[in-house]
Amino acid sequence: MAIATLGVTVLDCPEPRKLADFYAQVLGGTVEGDREDWVEVHLSPGGRRGRVLAFQRVPGYVPPRWPSEEHSQQLHLDFDVERERMDAAEREVLALGATLAQGDDGGKRDFRVYLDPVGHPFCLCVC
Repeated sequence: MAIATLGVTVLDCPEPRKLADFYAQVLGGTVEGDREDWVEVHLSPGGRRGRVLAFQRVPGYVPPRWPSEEHSQQLHLDFDVERERMDAAEREVLALGATLAQGDDGGKRDFRVYLDPVGHPFCLCVC
């Protein structure tokens, strides 16, 4: 029997609303909450029992550096994309403010690594 169930995944950031807006557009979720220090993106119906990403304001936020052992990422998110949509998905996340950190080596790998607008790494992965 499980001890617990996975609740919310929380990302530290300097401006929760801005980062929530970015991920809501990437994932098609809805932004919930109006606090300055905590905002959530709901990815399915059901409130917090559904899939939720939360964004927590941290004064003095220092982004991870990818790749780096000194300032490691500690967590990254993988998002599945159909192979034929990979290039379009890349254009869309770049237009929203992401930056490409590592390509897929001309299709030799099934993922591409990006940094969100405040430096968290995430991957678009072929599903």
